[in-house]
Amino acid sequence: MKTRTLLIASAIALLPQVSAAKAPADARIAALEARLDALTLDNTRAHDRAAVENLFGRYMTLHNAFRDPEIIPLWVKKGTPDVRAQYSNNGVYTNWDNIMSYHAQRPNPPGKLIYHFLASPIIEVAADGKTAKGMWLMSGLESGLTAPEAAKGAPDFMYEKNVTVDGKKVWMHTVYAKYGVDFIKQDGAWKIWHFHCFEVARAPYGLGWIPFAAAAQDSPFADDLMYFGEDGKPVMMPRPDGPATIRHNPYRTDKGQSLDLKPPVPYRTFAETFAY
Repeated sequence: MKTRTLLIASAIALLPQVSAAKAPADARIAALEARLDALTLDNTRAHDRAAVENLFGRYMTLHNAFRDPEIIPLWVKKGTPDVRAQYSNNGVYTNWDNIMSYHAQRPNPPGKLIYHFLASPIIEVAADGKTAKGMWLMSGLESGLTAPEAAKGAPDFMYEKNVTVDGKKVWMHTVYAKYGVDFIKQDGAWKIWHFHCFEVARAPYGLGWIPFAAAAQDSPFADDLMYFGEDGKPVMMPRPDGPATIRHNPYRTDKGQSLDLKPPVPYRTFAETFAY
């Protein structure tokens, strides 16, 4: 009620100063209602944009804290058409259970740290209020300890050279990525619908991203790695459900960069835009 009262006051203040002699009362009322409708729409879209930004911020906060079961309710409900997630150029996951299994199983062994932080959001809410699109830049840290036996499952370039802690090999990476995410409103709440992580570069701390790229860019390991699990054991991504929808361009020493993640632009309804 308070918000609507403020909108009415704003609408009245912004109406053209037309005397009663020049405009009939019903015309002035119609103009007031039109202005009120426009202000109401602007107010709703502003609230929706804030809700979408908060939703993805909540996702990343929970992800960093390994509170994965709390992430699942941030996604669309099971059975929603066209749900999907993509993490590399290997392919896309379109089965809701396959997508959620990542969040259900990601372990948090002692000594592991994931710290991703978001910046530069570009968010567009559809004019019809049913969907939204957002992109973010991300930088962060990923690190942990790997038992010698488990380390045999990963290339040496993933670990710090000649560094061990408590008899375990050390992996500590700086990582840079971009996210393109589509959201849909379900039962009055915004949910993650399409999720696409575009990794840009990573590097073991003592190596740097250029030497790392030179060593890793033709190895399938970096694309296939899902996470380091219990005792630092590498866990590989499951077989994708289909081919990649948008190919992204991680840093390589033999190629330049491109606009693989297109920023969202204003749109009326999802049928008129692209999908992440």
